[in-house]
Amino acid sequence: MKLHYILLLFIGFFWAPQTLEAQSFSQEIGITTGPVFFKSDYGLRKNRETNFGNVGLGVGLVHYINFAYSADCQCYHSIRYFNNHFKLRTELTYTETNLNHFGKEADKNTLGGLQLRSMHGKATTLEIGPSLEWYPFLIRISERARDRKIAPYLNLGINLVLYNPEVATDLPGRIGAINNTFNEFLAPFGEESYIDPSSGTTYALKGGAGARYNITRRSSVLIDLRWTYYGNDFIDGLDHDNPQNKYNDWAFWINVGYVFYLNM
Repeated sequence: MKLHYILLLFIGFFWAPQTLEAQSFSQEIGITTGPVFFKSDYGLRKNRETNFGNVGLGVGLVHYINFAYSADCQCYHSIRYFNNHFKLRTELTYTETNLNHFGKEADKNTLGGLQLRSMHGKATTLEIGPSLEWYPFLIRISERARDRKIAPYLNLGINLVLYNPEVATDLPGRIGAINNTFNEFLAPFGEESYIDPSSGTTYALKGGAGARYNITRRSSVLIDLRWTYYGNDFIDGLDHDNPQNKYNDWAFWINVGYVFYLNM
């Protein structure tokens, strides 16, 4: 990945909260991690081995703007629906998933089966973006440890994505050759290759649900279920043209985390 893109991501992640600090809203920081179930052109759709075989790991740094609490007066704002039911979440995440072909085609004792079994890849992403979290219960009540300790939420947002795929084969030669590559990954003459391990940038739509459990008045743990749909199909380095490939790459992330309230 190009260094200047990475620097821009870090600058944006740490600069944006500082510009909002002048608004006197409370801020929170945290860290999350958990398994990433990556759905791509590796393996068969709705195949159990594919679903549980192509699983990676993700880590994230999160920052929240809490509109319900004022950092200036150390008090809650007057009751307004938006202030008491929404938080702005900015997140910087890194995911890495090793990919293999699973399913009946890869299990066949044929040249095609051997080519699929010998083909391996890796999907690596660095993402940053905002999301809006909606809490059905009042934030000002759920954040008091002596009252409601569990605070469920829904979120929806968008990410800028830097991706860096890898595609290789255990068979002799470079991936993409006729003798070592499954025929569905060989593009017809005159068309662009269905294999492109180049790094690039795109966007991702994200949404999910989760819940916080308050440990103290200034800290909580969370569990978060996240669905991410990428803006192109080359996150894994593959984009073959057949009925099995109807959608862009996407991922489902189950993560747990810890959040600390900075000025409450």
